[in-house]
Amino acid sequence: MKIIISCFLLTSFFIVQESGASETIDAKRISDIAKMLPEKPKGCGSPITDRDSWDKLAQTPEYQSEIKAAEKLFKTPMPEIPDDLYLDFFQTGVRRNYEKAAGERRGRLATLVLAECAENKGRFLPEIVKTIHAVCGEKTWVLPAHDKDKENFLGKSVSIDLGSSSVGWDLALTHYLLGERLDQSTRALIRKKLEEFIFTPFRDAVNGKRPLFHWMTCTNNWNSVCLAQVTGAALAVLESREERALYIAASEVYSKFFLKGFTSDGYCSEGMAYWNYGFGRYVMLVEVIWQATDGKIDLLADEKAQTAALFGAKAEIINGIYPAFADCHVYAKPGDDIMWYVNKRLGLGLKKWEEISPLTAKGQIYNAMLYSFPNSATLAKPFPSKNAHSGIRTWFDQGGILICRPDPEKIEERQSAFAVALKGGHNAEHHNHNDVGSYIVVLGKEILLADPGLEVYTKRTFSSKRYESKVLNSYGHPVPVIAGNLQRNGSGAKAENIKTDFTEAKDTYSMEMHSCYDVSELKKLQRAFVYSREGNGALTVTDEAEFSTPQTYETALITFSSWKKMDDKTLLIYGEEGAVKIQIETPGNSFEINEETIEEDVRINKKPLRLGIRLKNPSLHFQTTIRISPEKKAKP
Repeated sequence: MKIIISCFLLTSFFIVQESGASETIDAKRISDIAKMLPEKPKGCGSPITDRDSWDKLAQTPEYQSEIKAAEKLFKTPMPEIPDDLYLDFFQTGVRRNYEKAAGERRGRLATLVLAECAENKGRFLPEIVKTIHAVCGEKTWVLPAHDKDKENFLGKSVSIDLGSSSVGWDLALTHYLLGERLDQSTRALIRKKLEEFIFTPFRDAVNGKRPLFHWMTCTNNWNSVCLAQVTGAALAVLESREERALYIAASEVYSKFFLKGFTSDGYCSEGMAYWNYGFGRYVMLVEVIWQATDGKIDLLADEKAQTAALFGAKAEIINGIYPAFADCHVYAKPGDDIMWYVNKRLGLGLKKWEEISPLTAKGQIYNAMLYSFPNSATLAKPFPSKNAHSGIRTWFDQGGILICRPDPEKIEERQSAFAVALKGGHNAEHHNHNDVGSYIVVLGKEILLADPGLEVYTKRTFSSKRYESKVLNSYGHPVPVIAGNLQRNGSGAKAENIKTDFTEAKDTYSMEMHSCYDVSELKKLQRAFVYSREGNGALTVTDEAEFSTPQTYETALITFSSWKKMDDKTLLIYGEEGAVKIQIETPGNSFEINEETIEEDVRINKKPLRLGIRLKNPSLHFQTTIRISPEKKAKP
């Protein structure tokens, strides 16, 4: 680690710079930023005293609904968060019990504050104060799952996580929006807790009094989420312009690590749900800094940021369905508010998101404020237009993801269109599943062959036992089982691109996968995808394996739908509206189908079904071909 020591104007901050960032945080940069900032702190949105703005919002259905929701809270007891609820995670490994109660308490604050700002009658203030004191009375705002060795809970140290920084920003905005409507002791309590739980630990990390938090130099969603929430809180309440400038300067440096988590083609290996979370907060970081500096600092001007912004548009399979690779809900979609923002800022010309209104009163206070008031997307000129139109395919060549679609001009009905997502990549991606060679098949608006998506998070999920889960390891994906072995972990388990050949009629993507299996006898394992646009479309998946001694081979189909065996080599998988025919060929060998429900707690109301295609006889050489095509008959 390289350490840069600088004098921070009239204070004594030492700035620590992690090796690998493109620039240092020094006193001059902080001083330059300070000159761009307003004399007084300013949060996103407008204070309750701006009645012209708030009275207009109060007439909207979104804020009328929030007022009604706040009224119901008068009859709803404050969620209790006793010590044993926090400690329950360490005993059971279950996250949802504490997180549900904490989420309800913190969501209570957002509802009450937004309702009070809209209505301006003072009737929600007592409940707001009560909620503030309850939240500020908690031993820590850090989630149990992020509290290593219970150090925050026991008061041994103070760290900053996704949860604590979110609480911090909402409390800071409560302080800013309500201003003197809150009594002085409550305002002082907010500032005290922000200093204790957010500002002091962050400054100490930046100035070298403690190690950098892991998220400051990590390349996943933690980086952008925590930076946005910490910086947003600082800009809303810290009196000194120089202090506020420090947070912006730090964000300029450390947010670059988040962007490094995207491949150069803009692929987000965390999946669409975490793109919403991570890049969604990056957008918020962009916006709060843009507003604070009157547009003089714009993190979206970064070319890598603009490339990452296109992921939400380019990753669509068809009909609003997106891949569920990695820890992603099966039907996750890009957030409308994020897409509205990047569409406007980058001049993408995507009509689907031009026609929506981003106004909202849901979620955290900061989300509502950023999208309910004018922002850079409504006020600034867009960057030169980017190509975000997906066409018949999207090829993330660095991420190893190919999405194939029919020609929209040649299909009779888009609602019955046949499209696929095909995955290469490696097994050390962000929120990784061991899924090299996986694929998803969509017919119309139904996912008929699926990736099972993420499991409900527990203590196991992010531990050394992560890949015991049958939806996180390769067993729950449509990939081979070689000599009884699942895919191994790590970046060394990767797809080597053999061939890509894209035409209007068909797309071919083939890969070598033998590195994914710790099987010394395995000499070759190649998977070839061929997507045809002829007729109603088809996908052919061909595997070829070679061994030094006879071994066993199995592959699988994963679905949430029903199925039926039509004959010895043909299956039908059908949903509510359509079906696909599966034709299986295994030259020189016979096979059997083994049906198994994967008994993992997934984030969908159905359990995934695994149809194992198991070759009966060990061999030196295997070849399997699975042809998938639409079937007119929806159900047998």
